[in-house]
Amino acid sequence: MNLHTPASRALALRKILSTYGHQYYVLDAPTVPDAEYDRLFRELQLLEIEHPELQTPDSPTQRIGGKPLAAFQSVEHMRPMLSIRTETDTTASGAINFDERIRKELKLTELDAFIEYVAELKFDGLALSLRYENHVLIQAATRGDGQWGEDVTQNIRTIGQIPLRLPADAPIYLEVRGEVYMARTDFEKLNERQRARIATGDKNEKIFVNPRNAAAGAVRQLDPTIAAQRPLSFFAYYLHLAQPSHDKSIVEVANDGQVPEGITTQWQVLEKLRAWGFPVCKHTELVTGGDGLVVFHKKIAELRDTLPFDIDGVVYKVNDLSLQNHLGFVSREPRWAVAHKYPAQEEITTVQAIEVQVGRTGKLTPVAKLAPVFVGGVTVTNATLHNEDEARRKDVRVGDSVVVRRAGDVIPEVVSVILEKRSQQSQRFSMPSHCPVCKSLAVREDGEADYRCTGGLFCLAQRKQAILHFAHRRAVEIEDLGDKLVEQLVDAGIVNTLPDLYKLGLSALSQLDRMAEKSATNVLIGIEKSKKTTLPRFLFGLGIRHVGEATAKELTRHFGTLDSIMNASIDQLLQVNDVGPIVAQSIRTFFDQTHNREVIEQLKSCGVNWQEGSASFGTTLPLAGQTFVLTGTLHSMGREEAQAKLEKLGAKVSGSVSKKTHALIAGAEAGSKLEKALSIGVSVLDEEAFHELLATHSSYLN
Repeated sequence: MNLHTPASRALALRKILSTYGHQYYVLDAPTVPDAEYDRLFRELQLLEIEHPELQTPDSPTQRIGGKPLAAFQSVEHMRPMLSIRTETDTTASGAINFDERIRKELKLTELDAFIEYVAELKFDGLALSLRYENHVLIQAATRGDGQWGEDVTQNIRTIGQIPLRLPADAPIYLEVRGEVYMARTDFEKLNERQRARIATGDKNEKIFVNPRNAAAGAVRQLDPTIAAQRPLSFFAYYLHLAQPSHDKSIVEVANDGQVPEGITTQWQVLEKLRAWGFPVCKHTELVTGGDGLVVFHKKIAELRDTLPFDIDGVVYKVNDLSLQNHLGFVSREPRWAVAHKYPAQEEITTVQAIEVQVGRTGKLTPVAKLAPVFVGGVTVTNATLHNEDEARRKDVRVGDSVVVRRAGDVIPEVVSVILEKRSQQSQRFSMPSHCPVCKSLAVREDGEADYRCTGGLFCLAQRKQAILHFAHRRAVEIEDLGDKLVEQLVDAGIVNTLPDLYKLGLSALSQLDRMAEKSATNVLIGIEKSKKTTLPRFLFGLGIRHVGEATAKELTRHFGTLDSIMNASIDQLLQVNDVGPIVAQSIRTFFDQTHNREVIEQLKSCGVNWQEGSASFGTTLPLAGQTFVLTGTLHSMGREEAQAKLEKLGAKVSGSVSKKTHALIAGAEAGSKLEKALSIGVSVLDEEAFHELLATHSSYLN
């Protein structure tokens, strides 16, 4: 096949856009910026306009969205949830173009009256349909592919902005459409919580890419209790009468698919939504003619970076609903509306060098050092390349002329390379084999995109994170040693490694900002108290990648002593419960670093100690291989003490009930976990039965 023909290019574009669309709409894991997708989409649109024979039913230009996830029940929309066409001219002229098209469709001359438009924001969120019957919310569904969506009712009920019941003057059968989104401040707070959970060893959490990604993930969360913890918001922008869901024989009701009686404009639609308790964006305006659209476009462009949520453009709609009906639709899009996106904030500059930066968690990130260029309102000299795969995918090289984008407060990035300007002497970028800061080995684990420095306790770039993790309450726990104090200690050069904490004196601490003698004394007391710890806490505090609290306990139970763990081979580590090849290799790599062993010896010399036990391999603990779950309040002991006793008997303690759970220990005021255990036939022990179990195996607890 000739790769340069319109047919071959259209085929390639369909494949690329289908992949990107699946990642964006279905997986909620976008791999390219919106501007790149839009560029390819417009290219395919133009090809199909110039060559109509190339248009196929499966083309992304004929698709409204992605397929719904199989985990949710499918919902057929009674009226398709259509997308809006995009104005290709991202300058203010695009607004004039739209007005001229509308006037042409309506056969209006310059002497005729101006057309009224409702100008709205184009939210970067997830489109949603809300169905109400007898004034009560009965169903919420995503757009999906436009014809079929996903039933996300339980999750949407957790959004406080969405009314669960409408006032009596609302129609009995009503559908409201709008956008679920996440405010920027809420997004940042969510990611802060995610980072904190990850820092404590929770491997099931992740950092979200952007607010849209986080909002979509929350809406599609299978557990509504988790969705309720994600701060979602909603804007409504349309409504129409609906058909009763319980009577499929009714093809249509009075005025079905239309707006309620008395509403004749899009502006009245918004006013009615507000009156019925729905949030409507305050930046929506009623404007007249193309000039009014231009003014709105310019105004929002200036406000864009200060808005509390993300937008990627504005939307213009003909205000008069009768004119909307007259204009109708073309293909998948209404003629009476358009999405007018803002131009991507891009400029061309030169890559002067590629440096590798080391983050607080040891992640190595390649950064392009750029010839200074003014873009997005600031002078940019650096742009992230994210990781080796991304740098190689874009094939960014020193000396290249590149397109750089910066929008708002987003970190500048290299969008693409201008290959025709590349020197023949340029060389491909490769990640270094060792950390550029501490020279420790840099490793990339199977299935991961990032290289990481293995010198966690030694690397200066990671020392703040290493100290905070070591001092965490679930690790060695140093009371009163918080983020701000660690920042001061490290920045002042007082603490460079973990052992330096145990060499601190009152005079050094008292000289720091906002550190009175009493506060300094409390810190020193906390440091002294932390010297007596446990081996699992100490292991967890070392910050070995993939070694969380549970794994640290399993290692201690299996080997008994730190020396045995430090000297264990890969094969020996693999014999530990829950330790697989990746975890075993991570442990072995950590202890193979001489400087890590030196830090451990220095900590022991400073007085950090614990009681070591005997190895359990070769022996069988009475509850080995059994999983228990704790719920409710135990009057005789705390949750952590109960967990410690179970683990000492060889049991694994989980946070959730499943068919693999051996027994649930239910204290007072047990809730949903007890209900689930009973429903799936898991044994339930009350507090008395739990004590009987412990008494039976008391010899192992002494």
